[in-house]
Amino acid sequence: MTPSPKTRVLFICIGNSCRSQMAEGFARRYGDDVILPASAGLSPAFMIAQDTVRAMDEKNIDIRDQFPKSLKQLGRAQFDLFVNMSGFDLPPGIDTPVRDWPVPDPVAEDYETHCQIRDEIETRVMGLILELRRAARRI
Repeated sequence: MTPSPKTRVLFICIGNSCRSQMAEGFARRYGDDVILPASAGLSPAFMIAQDTVRAMDEKNIDIRDQFPKSLKQLGRAQFDLFVNMSGFDLPPGIDTPVRDWPVPDPVAEDYETHCQIRDEIETRVMGLILELRRAARRI
């Protein structure tokens, strides 16, 4: 039996500095058997927020090699699912399925709030990974 292909998921937020970077980090760490994650921002920042790096370090996930990028910078990369955490509509013409996750942006919040949002993202990503694992077993 050949393994089923991994689901290519793009996590999207505004600056690709906090939420989508956290989601990508969790997906890489916990779901590498079923998911190929990437992240992007609608209006990318210059760097990942330091509180994001610090919050992910607390979970033993190093995201220092990740960096903010735009949808355009991903070029012709193909995805099976977009997870939109931006709170805004995505640009028109996207034919990839989109899931909206209403997750607050922690970029201007204190560190404690940043960590609470990180934990919410971790729970959501784990739910997606479990869903993908269940679907892979049915194939």
